[in-house]
Order: sequence, then C-alpha cells, then structure tokens
Amino acid sequence: MSTHFIQPDLNYDREHVWHPYSSMTDPGYTWPVVSASGVRLKLQDGRELIDGMSSWWCTVHGYNHPVLNAALNEQAERMSHVMFGGLTHGPAIELARRLVALTPDGLEKVFIADSGSVSVEVAIKMAIQYQHARGETTRTRLLALERGYHGDTLGAMSVCDPKRGMHHLFSGILPEQFFVPAPQTRFEEEWNPDDIAPLRESLEKNHKSIAALILEPVVQGAGGMRFYHPEYLRQARALCDEFGVLLIADEIATGFGRSGKLFACEYAGISPDIMCVGKAITGGYMTLAATLATTEVAETISRGEAGCFMHGPTFMANPLACRVACASLDLLMENNWKEQVSGIEQGLKHGLSRASELEGVADVRVLGAIGVIELKDPVDVKRLQPACVDRGIWVRPFAHNFYVMPPYIMRDGDLAYLTSNMVGALAQTLGE
Repeated sequence: MSTHFIQPDLNYDREHVWHPYSSMTDPGYTWPVVSASGVRLKLQDGRELIDGMSSWWCTVHGYNHPVLNAALNEQAERMSHVMFGGLTHGPAIELARRLVALTPDGLEKVFIADSGSVSVEVAIKMAIQYQHARGETTRTRLLALERGYHGDTLGAMSVCDPKRGMHHLFSGILPEQFFVPAPQTRFEEEWNPDDIAPLRESLEKNHKSIAALILEPVVQGAGGMRFYHPEYLRQARALCDEFGVLLIADEIATGFGRSGKLFACEYAGISPDIMCVGKAITGGYMTLAATLATTEVAETISRGEAGCFMHGPTFMANPLACRVACASLDLLMENNWKEQVSGIEQGLKHGLSRASELEGVADVRVLGAIGVIELKDPVDVKRLQPACVDRGIWVRPFAHNFYVMPPYIMRDGDLAYLTSNMVGALAQTLGE
C-alpha cells in the first residue's frame, strides 16, 4: 500500500469537493495546506500563515504536538475503535473522569458523542426524555435566545436564531421552539435588571410546554461574537429552577478556557443541568464531544418509560479520540491555560485597539482568547480573506465580524504580527 504524501489537486477540489457554507457554482478560492506545526499552516506554494482561528476554535495546543501525536499513535497500535454498546475501554473511562473533575459541580454523568452538533441533539433529547419521565408530557419544546447558534443538524438548527441565523430556509421542517431576545447588557457594563424580563415573561407564559432553556454562557459565538453580562446567566439559572425547566449550557466554543474561565458558566458561579462540550476537547486532532448531565437528570431518564436514554452513535466514545482528549486535557492543565489565555487577552486588547480608529469599524472587544472587530457593514470576505493570506495570516471573517481565537500556545511576537496585519488588511479592504 502506498504511503506517499497526497498533493492537493485544486482542480478536482473545485469541481467535486463541497466545502462548508460554500457554493458549487461559485465556490470561491481555497488555499491548499500541506502541513501544519505549532501555530503555522504551510501552503502548497511554500508560504506559511499564522493561524488565528485555531481551526474553528479547537487546536488550542497548536498543530503537530508531540504529546498528542504520541497518544494517538500509542492508541492506534492498541485499538483504533470498538463499539461502545455492551463494551467499554480505558480511554473513555479516563476521559469521563477528567470531564467530571473539570466541569462545574453536579455534572456527574457523561455521554460521549461524535461532534458538537450531536452533543446538542443529545442534550435536547435528554431534556425531553427527562420531562416525559416526570410525567410532564406536554414539555416537548425548547426555549432559546435570539442570536444563538448551536449547530447545523436539525434539532440543533431549531434552537438557533430563527431570524438572523443561517437556518431560516429550513423553518418549515424544523421543530418550533420558543425564543426570547438576546441579552443586551454587555459583559463589562453595569447590569440592567430589565434585561431578564423577557425570559421571565416567556417562562411564566409557556413553562408547561418547555423542557429546557438552552444558551451559550456569556459568549454568543456564531450568532455575532457577543459578550453578555454574567448576571443574565445567574438569573436564568434561578428562573429555570422556579419553573421546573432544565438549563442546558452549550460550552462547545467557550469550554476549556477560551473565555478566560475554564468554563464560561464560572463567570456566573452556576452549574447547568446539562452541558455540551466539544471543539477543543481533543486539541483539534479529531472530532469528539460530550454531553454531561446531573445524576437527577440521568436517573430520572433511566426510570422512565424507555428504561434507557435513546441515543447511541456508531462511533460513540471512539478510543482514538478519547485517548487524545485525555492527553489534551492533561496538557491544558500542565501548560497553565489560565496564564496562556490571560497573555493572549492582553495581546489582543493591545493589538486590535488600533482598529477602533477605522471609519468602518463599529466595535472592538476582547474576552479571554477571543478578539472581535465588528464592522458597520457586512465583511467583504472575497477581498478581506485574500488580503490576510497575502500578509501571512489565516483569519476567516463572517457577517459583520472580523475575529480571532488563536491557539493558546501563540507567542507574543506572533500574536503582535497577527493583530497588526489584521488591522492592516482591514484598512486596505476598507480603503482607509
């Protein structure tokens, strides 16, 4: 069997390969990557790009990490995959042990899923099965926030923003959920008590139909890269308890340190009933996610009509992914993620601040290892992204947002280069 390196064939790619959120009639340009190491992507033409996206927020330790490589190879030699129905294995057990120890108190049962979207599907099904097992058979709908984003599968799409989101084309076939306005009090502002009123009103009116409230704690990601006040989350927790509604925290993007806390729920000092994690869990090596639940949720479901939780993916708890995830989480703690993220936060604040001087910029904000330049008008991606590549950086803007989530290992010099060239590319694109 040949083991030679496969060179990217751009012509075939353009004709046959469908990329995320792309058109097959007007596919746009893609840059072929042949290798990656640390925080750099090497292109087929020899150029190197500093990666500001952590490959959609997951490669927190950078690329080609020797510790993660060793974990992957060691596990591959022992067992790449085995079904999880009726069988178990050490990497899954150890991953569950780490997740229970790291996540907020009370989350003690771990369902290991395939991807972030699937973990949201699992959470939704858990909430509905829980309410059914309690005899609350009318509680079959979810309550979600406008400007929220939770994934691209059908159930996950149904709890994404129905107006501004990417999924309005499917509105006729998606389950109909309840929505309330997104929190308006910004992270750093004084809390406005009126902000929670729409949530209370919806719960008062609709709670007998609602199984759970799902939200992204403190940071709304793909819905606009918005940072909201932790008091909203604190009061949402209290309202869920008052009305018998479960709280699902989608920490897929924010989990494992990205917001400046290990989990964004910690800003409010609360623990959800169900939590979704993914993205950074394997350090970007392969797809994996998990849905954690309280003992109350898990045992109530298990005593219900079905006698079990009705979900079981073929590749659930894949040993390769679980083993790498264990190594990634160990590395996270050994590398002092808090110090790493704090350093990136300071570098982003300093480096992106100059963007506020540009006429086309509406806002510049930073939280943890997340930096956002929000534009007054939608980003001209076809101009801005090539300008970034020409300057040796990889940043993928969307809607009004030109943002970065760098790997935690990024050094000060690379971070300064990344931010200065972001501002330069933006100024060039805006004609300023």
